[in-house]
Amino acid sequence: MGKMAASVKKRKLSDLSVDDFMAHGFDEDSDPEEDVGTKQEGTKKGKKKQKKTERTQVVKKADIKTVPEAAPEVKKKGKEKQKMQMSRLQEVDPEFYQFLQKEDKNLLEFEDSDDSAEIDDDEEDEEEDENDSEGDILSGDESESEDADENEEEIDLEESDSDEEEIHKPDGRLEVMSDEDDDIEEEAEDQPRRQKGKLVTMAMVKKWRESLRDKASLPTVHEVIRAFKAAVQQTSSEEGEEDTKYRVEGSQVFNAVVGVCIKDVAPALLHLFGVKSWSKGKKTVMPSSHKKWNRMKLDIKTYLSDVIQLSQVLSEASVVSTLLRHVLQLVHYYICFPKLCRVLLKRLISLWSEGEESVQVIAFFCVYRITKLTQAKFLEWILKQMYLAYVKNTKFTSPNSLPGINFMQRSLTELFALDLHTTYQHGFIYIRQLAIHLRNAIMMKKKENYQSVYNWQYVHCLYLWCRVLSTLYPSDILQPLIYPLVQVIIGTIKLVPTARFYPLRFHCVRALTLLSDSTNTFVPVLPFILQVFEQTDFNKKHSKTSVKPLNFAVMLKLSNAQLQEQAFRDGVIDQLYELLMSYFNTQSHTVGFPELVLTSILQMKDFMKTCKVANYTRQIKQILDKVQETCKFITDRRSTVNFSLTDKQAIENWERQTKQQGTPLGKFHDNWRKLRDRELMHEIAGKDRISDTDLPTIKRRPVATDEDREEFKGLFESDSESDDEQLTMLEKKPAGRQGDDDSNDSDDIDDDDSEDINDEEEDDDSEVEMEESPVGGKRNAASKDGGEKKGKEDDRKAVSDVVKKRSQKYQEPSSDEEGGEDIVEDFEFSSDED
Repeated sequence: MGKMAASVKKRKLSDLSVDDFMAHGFDEDSDPEEDVGTKQEGTKKGKKKQKKTERTQVVKKADIKTVPEAAPEVKKKGKEKQKMQMSRLQEVDPEFYQFLQKEDKNLLEFEDSDDSAEIDDDEEDEEEDENDSEGDILSGDESESEDADENEEEIDLEESDSDEEEIHKPDGRLEVMSDEDDDIEEEAEDQPRRQKGKLVTMAMVKKWRESLRDKASLPTVHEVIRAFKAAVQQTSSEEGEEDTKYRVEGSQVFNAVVGVCIKDVAPALLHLFGVKSWSKGKKTVMPSSHKKWNRMKLDIKTYLSDVIQLSQVLSEASVVSTLLRHVLQLVHYYICFPKLCRVLLKRLISLWSEGEESVQVIAFFCVYRITKLTQAKFLEWILKQMYLAYVKNTKFTSPNSLPGINFMQRSLTELFALDLHTTYQHGFIYIRQLAIHLRNAIMMKKKENYQSVYNWQYVHCLYLWCRVLSTLYPSDILQPLIYPLVQVIIGTIKLVPTARFYPLRFHCVRALTLLSDSTNTFVPVLPFILQVFEQTDFNKKHSKTSVKPLNFAVMLKLSNAQLQEQAFRDGVIDQLYELLMSYFNTQSHTVGFPELVLTSILQMKDFMKTCKVANYTRQIKQILDKVQETCKFITDRRSTVNFSLTDKQAIENWERQTKQQGTPLGKFHDNWRKLRDRELMHEIAGKDRISDTDLPTIKRRPVATDEDREEFKGLFESDSESDDEQLTMLEKKPAGRQGDDDSNDSDDIDDDDSEDINDEEEDDDSEVEMEESPVGGKRNAASKDGGEKKGKEDDRKAVSDVVKKRSQKYQEPSSDEEGGEDIVEDFEFSSDED
């Protein structure tokens, strides 16, 4: 018994933590009762810490496993619980249960061998517990209470061990799954989902199409809408509510279903409602007021939502345009659902600001029709969203995007024209925002504040409001916005009046000219144009050359390198010419035109005296002559009038008549404007400004290849020929032919090449025959008897024909250029002479 107690004591000592060991003492031969007492005190002091530390230590040690009697029952309960969960899984999710049966059956099967092994372990643990209990009896009552606490802790640890044993551990080595395995699993999961619903076939689509066109019925429309929903779901990657009625597979069926809906659903709905159109003249009837609306409301709402979803997926411009034309037919139905209508408007505004040209136009038509039918609901919201979209998409300007920006300006102006009171509110707010940005830039004088003004978004906003006020003039409501807008534009020009920002200055001057001309408001534009003559030295020689001219239409500022180029001065003169011509044309019919242009005439004359570049002075002189001619024309007309300068109505009538009659400057401007617009179109299209005159072309000589040299080497002089033979052939040159080139081409013929020429002559039905001669190249007896002179003439003619035919091969240059130019020259001369 003493040995058993000692073994128990040693085992207990190994289980002690550091705190318990320090409290227990270092004497291993002390009395067992004292050891037990000290151990009990240690456990009472650090019982909470001991539970946390011993829980991890006992699990790691494999030699200490004291399983209480309740452990087998806990294991059995855990397995029974797992079996119940598996049976419940079979009822709740049979598909997943079948998947487990196919993939891993061990999860669902519980082998008896494992249970028997666990029972044997339990019996061994029980024997150890009995021995421990005997030792505990000898140690006294205090040790019994301590062992009871320890047994409770060991029970908890064994329960955790039993839970770990219940976790499935697959046999063998686990394999890492690849992306292909993931795709296979996803396809396997999607397979049963795809198989849900009835498969749509081309026969079904054809039957629906015939039914909708012949006599549309509500069940047919319902089926078509369900099929369309299934088709749209195939295009979206998001998982949502799926229509299990039909499923669409294949691009052919998808296109057929969408085509039937786009072409036949809108007429079918009108047929079901019994109306030809929802718009009857100026009066518009909404579908929601019809008695059949409640029966068809759900199907129509589903269809409209699917159309919006499809428009968000499509990217091809032609397909999107076709779908938007269909949306244009469904506008009245969208208005009956305000939430769907708002979602549709967001999509339409996005296409209006970011799409291609055709898409932009149709999207605007849809927005305009919705806005006109629901001004009270959506007008303010639409104007705000479209203005923000316009600002967002004018951050960058290029020759390709400039036409789209101009279209957005004009189309947004049409929407502002629907309600002038709302337009005034928006104009006041946004012009005030522009003024605030300008004020901050003037006050702070920092780079960030300058950049908030000198950017494309700011400039395009200024031009937009100039266009809005110009188009909607005359309007007493919008008249107060002209003055603050002019002040903002002038302040923008004066913010940084340097040569680098000449392009931005020119844009602002154009906006002021447009506003002044359309609103009959005098704006002092000339000083900002003439100031460029004073700031720029046009006589200075350029330090850098440029290949292409500067396109000021898509520029805001110039770099330091561009300021040193010749294209900078050329472009500035062109811009000054255009701006002066445009502004003078807007004022050429007014009574005060001679006085208005007086300072401009003096400054232009001064420029012509100082400038030494003939091209620049020629352009300015052209404007000066037309301005002086117009001044004389206006002065002559003023001398014949009888009304007073205070008679405003008479002056307006006189100016209107003068404008209708035309002025010399106005007529010249019209002709110049046509040419200038054509030139701008070429620049926007990215074409080079080259005249249509016939320019001389460089014809490159074709270069002969090695094969051609090998083939025609006998046509020229060879080293084996003697001088006597050359002289003999030159003496026999026919008298009827002149020129050394022809004699060289015909007389320098080798004997081997003569046979090839005869073959060509036989093909052409010629009567000249030659004998093959390896050395001398002798003529046959028939040619000698018939006349040697005539035969040579025929030979030369045959050679020239052959060379003319074969020279066609040399239309493209070859990579080999050695010694080929002389050969080609001879070919060309001989062929041209003949």
